[in-house]
Amino acid sequence: MAELFQLFTLAPVARGLVAMMIAGAGFPLCGVMVVRLDLIPLRYMMMHGVILGGAIALAAGLPLVPAVVAVNALMVGIMLVFSEGSMQGFGGASAATMVLSMALASVITHVCDVPAKDTLSLLWGSPFTLSVQDIAILIALAAMLILYIGLNFQNILALFFNRETAAAMGIKVTFHYTLMVAIVALTVALAMKLLGAFLIDALLILPVQCASAHLRLSRRGTSVRRLFAAGSAFGLLFSCAGYCIAVAADLPPGASIALLAGIIYTAYIAILHKKTRRQDRRTQG
Repeated sequence: MAELFQLFTLAPVARGLVAMMIAGAGFPLCGVMVVRLDLIPLRYMMMHGVILGGAIALAAGLPLVPAVVAVNALMVGIMLVFSEGSMQGFGGASAATMVLSMALASVITHVCDVPAKDTLSLLWGSPFTLSVQDIAILIALAAMLILYIGLNFQNILALFFNRETAAAMGIKVTFHYTLMVAIVALTVALAMKLLGAFLIDALLILPVQCASAHLRLSRRGTSVRRLFAAGSAFGLLFSCAGYCIAVAADLPPGASIALLAGIIYTAYIAILHKKTRRQDRRTQG
């Protein structure tokens, strides 16, 4: 145990723990938007955007993060155009955008002789390699999410409930929807570059799914406010516990956190399934 505590005195390990705490508590706030607005295809499109942005940055010698953010912003705009309005869903639009981005990335890497492994390595960030500047970016992302949700909670609530009702209330539905899509895209693009695609999946979606299952089992109601709070709590638990397990057992942090989150989510699903079957039997009996 003493050796474990000594490991956390090392600067890279300590910075990684701070980053995991920030990401674990903050990213599920974005995950609630992703789940409630059915933006999961957007997350996968961002992965392709990181590859394209990285290929452009490596080929042209540009700063990596601004290039990735700019490319993903452009892809979101293209996706909105492909979807013929931001209310139509992003399934087909994201597929078309992913194909286009991968085709461009392939052409750039071939013409400019950019090693494919260098581009793909952008998807596998590590908490151990984060700098103080990277942690500052994570803090800014978390603060942006908290500020937006705090200032626009009623608008978000109405938008989650029913877009037509929100429009009838005088809420600028298209503006807020597009803004939320932009926030999700920015968060995922930057976080994927810093932490990697694997870790983003574990901290963006699974904490929200576990929180929803937990609230259903506890019969406390799945209100949006409780979903935000419970999602952050689960994200913080997954990130801190998984990171400590990774440090103690010398495992990849992303894999440890994702495995822990996946096991807990699977357990919740099994319990909910068993509970549903029991209720069905009582109804039939």
